[in-house]
Amino acid sequence: MSRTTRSTAKRLTRLQTSSPAPIVSPTTTLETKLFATTSAFESYLSTNHSTNTTGLWLKIAKKNSPTPSITYDQALDTALCYGWIDGQRKSHDDSHFIQRFTPRRKGSLWSQRNVNKVAILIAAGRMQPAGQAEIDAAKEDGRWERAYSSSSNATVPEDFQKALDGNEAAGEFWMGLNRTKRYGFIQRLETAKRPETRRKRIEQFVELLATGKTV
Repeated sequence: MSRTTRSTAKRLTRLQTSSPAPIVSPTTTLETKLFATTSAFESYLSTNHSTNTTGLWLKIAKKNSPTPSITYDQALDTALCYGWIDGQRKSHDDSHFIQRFTPRRKGSLWSQRNVNKVAILIAAGRMQPAGQAEIDAAKEDGRWERAYSSSSNATVPEDFQKALDGNEAAGEFWMGLNRTKRYGFIQRLETAKRPETRRKRIEQFVELLATGKTV
């Protein structure tokens, strides 16, 4: 392995450790709660959104469960209104799974999905001061504009595509990747904070792809 390739591998290892997902604590350190309705979860967050700094595991009924509960989408909408965000999901039992919800960490990235969601929540008059404060902070420091796409609707950025077109080996390997593998590259480009960082990542990714490797 050449010195350049080793250097690129080290930089990409650092990139792989960077993720917008919340830090996950062991299940036993968090309370687990089930809310039958959206209003019940709203009531909980209205009282606890600022005092519960570690979050909770939300017990959510599976599709055919006989136990009623709030759905994941309903829970996420409610959480966004109070400045909280979803995290890791785990299996629980035959009828339920658990989803972690926590206060949004300072400086955490926004997904385009959630940017779209809060627009609907604001229009519906559901957004609360705590949730609006997180939106304002993201707009102030540029995170709002850097919201990343989901894997289902992510497209190849023009600057990255141009770089791929300029390297035959990288371009051919890229064409053979599935959507999940491609998203690994696209998400890292979308979350680059500075243009210089983005340019460097494009160079690194093209070099990596040319050798038949992925992030």
